[in-house]
Amino acid sequence: MTDRLWMYLKDTWNRFISIYKNQSPVKKILLPAGFLAGAFIVGIFLVYILVWIGAFGSLPGKEDLKAVENPLATEVYSSDSVLLGKYFIQERSNIQHADLPKHLIDAVLATEDIRFYDHGAIDTKSVMRVIVKSILMQKESSGGGSTLTQQLAKNLYPRKNYFMFSMLINKFREMIIASRLEDIYDKNALLTLYLNTVPFGDNTFGIEAAAQRFFSVHTKDLRVEQSAVLIGMLKSTYFYNPRVFPDRSLQRRNVVLMQMRKYEKLSITQADDAKKAPLKLAYNKITHHTGLAPYFREYIRPELREWCKLHKKPNGDPYNLYTDGLKIYTTIDSRLQRYAEEAVSQQMASLQKVFLGHWGKRDPWGSQKTLLDEAIRRSDRYKALIQEGNSHEAALKIMKTPVLMSVLTYNGEQEKMMSPVDSIKHYLKFLQAGMLAMEPRRGAIRVWVGGINHHYFQYDHVRESTKRQIGSTFKPIVYAAALEKGIDPCDFISAARIEYDEMDGWSPENSEDNYDLKYSLTGGLAYSVNTVSVRVLEQAGIGNTISLARKMGIQSDLPAVPSIALGVANISMIEMVRAYACLVNNGKEVEPFYITAIADQQNTVLEKFKPNTKTNQALSPDNARMMVHMLKHTIDEGTAAGMRVRYGITNDMAGKTGTTQSNADGWFMAMTPHLVVGAWVGADDPRIRFRTTALGQGARTALPIVATFFKRVNADRELAYISRAHFADLSPSLESRISCDLYKSDTNIFERIFGKKEEEKEQKQTFGTRPRKKKKPGFFKKLFGKG
Repeated sequence: MTDRLWMYLKDTWNRFISIYKNQSPVKKILLPAGFLAGAFIVGIFLVYILVWIGAFGSLPGKEDLKAVENPLATEVYSSDSVLLGKYFIQERSNIQHADLPKHLIDAVLATEDIRFYDHGAIDTKSVMRVIVKSILMQKESSGGGSTLTQQLAKNLYPRKNYFMFSMLINKFREMIIASRLEDIYDKNALLTLYLNTVPFGDNTFGIEAAAQRFFSVHTKDLRVEQSAVLIGMLKSTYFYNPRVFPDRSLQRRNVVLMQMRKYEKLSITQADDAKKAPLKLAYNKITHHTGLAPYFREYIRPELREWCKLHKKPNGDPYNLYTDGLKIYTTIDSRLQRYAEEAVSQQMASLQKVFLGHWGKRDPWGSQKTLLDEAIRRSDRYKALIQEGNSHEAALKIMKTPVLMSVLTYNGEQEKMMSPVDSIKHYLKFLQAGMLAMEPRRGAIRVWVGGINHHYFQYDHVRESTKRQIGSTFKPIVYAAALEKGIDPCDFISAARIEYDEMDGWSPENSEDNYDLKYSLTGGLAYSVNTVSVRVLEQAGIGNTISLARKMGIQSDLPAVPSIALGVANISMIEMVRAYACLVNNGKEVEPFYITAIADQQNTVLEKFKPNTKTNQALSPDNARMMVHMLKHTIDEGTAAGMRVRYGITNDMAGKTGTTQSNADGWFMAMTPHLVVGAWVGADDPRIRFRTTALGQGARTALPIVATFFKRVNADRELAYISRAHFADLSPSLESRISCDLYKSDTNIFERIFGKKEEEKEQKQTFGTRPRKKKKPGFFKKLFGKG
């Protein structure tokens, strides 16, 4: 059989050669050319058939194209309907045809497809040019070969690699898809779809995203010359990018304007005027770090991704946070958030300058060389070099080589020649901040500032997992536990030093020499007297205090030691704000609430969320109210008096400052009737800090942030409900319970005149027991008692 077939083919070939030899010279040329041309046409037709039947991958049917979905970023909105930011893989936004200005449409048609409204999916006049340039010459950008509908098909279904036949197969795929699109949509809808999907460079897709990226305006507000710049980019999104190559972009813009003039879309005067306009960008770098509340948006991202997994679209697929164009509505107030971010930025720039001047040319980690070494080893650059096979020494040598980089300073971003090691040193010296504001009744989060710059520092200092030592801001919980125990607010407690035997002679100290005074509970809080706070803890009980903290919303580990009264526990900002909100909420626990609704891209609500108001009563309403009024003295005349004296804040406000050991952490908690605000300042590494309490205390680091914030709030008339709110007056009975002096002398007149021995100022006792009597009391002690 094989031999017969071979003989047949051989005889056929011989007969063809014999006939060919007997032809004229002209026919000898035309015959094989015609044969090849016919074979080429048949081959192309066969490829088209194979593409159409899906041999190179299935094509979308009409039903798929009717439901075509352009991947859209999920948008996050504030409670006052301001866009906070987006979650996206590619930055894009859709608009309607009515929002497309006529000059933008004219620019597209004049440069991309002037006969768009006259032809079908395929422009037959340009097919031959496409075949010659794109298919035979394998030129990726042949120009004029594809209609707008074909380009739309390419945008919706990107090209694939078919090796040497890629151009031919992809062109056929686009023609077939374009024909189906033309059967479904009218021309206006196709043009709108095209402009919503076309890439514009800088990871920006769609005309709306491009208009906002390059000119910070909506598409409907574009001017003629701006439209020409954007449409000019379509020829090559990088080569004609106005940010990267402004001169090229300007030349390309003018070409587009001339095309519009050529096809009478612009008059000569209009074209000339537009050409004279300078290329002026208002570039808006849209990233996951930009926009308001970036730390908050990052905080809720995992929760939203989990929600997407558990909820299905109409087609049965789970929602995708990055492509399905969801709309997330939150409790963040855009005005409060903006004021908070501005306050943090202003205070931290000033404080950073003070901090660097405080240390001068010395490194703030001093002799702790391991701190720098640890930071180097944690860096991504070091890890990458080690993974490439470099030794530690080799990696370190590379990292000490200066390179040009963009670095953050307290004056903003700057370009500098700096080695990666110097860069690590530079950022180690930065002080960080966290700020949170919450409504005390519903728990609605109104402000969330997790750090000073989300692009450079992603570590969030507000979320539950970030815990820092809280210092004296824990004292109100101690005092509240004492009230719950039945201790009278006007009981006066001695500030004398005590040395506790069972704690190796531990003796709390005060920031001032006030050991000869007695303080009421209000005074002890207002002046943050450590020795008094420890005595109050003794009376309240450590177990009762920890139990109350738990009820108020603090879940972090709390050590059952006397020093808990001074704030040795590590607790997160969000927990502390919850605890203070509990006091304003009449002693009822407050649960944070931050998402109100999730809607689809048509803004159809998929799920609503409500605050949890069925929480536990942590402490009695009367004691909670008394605590708020006691803490008002801290603002009026205590450690936070700077709010009134230095910053002129007149709001009805209660609060507490906090400073931890060695000034590693500065805190300030503020309470108003409608807003509870917490602020923290410190370095990421607690070993980096101010050397003096005068500079490092919470009243000098964190309090100014809150004060600056309230200055802005008070200046905004729309926020008068916050700035002009007043706490309800105490009932006469409660008022009488806390109406007493803040402090009084712990010595009698003779002791003040003649003094007393230094050793008699300090007592020794076991924690939780009554102070021991001294063995040899003096004459005046016998006469006047303990004092």
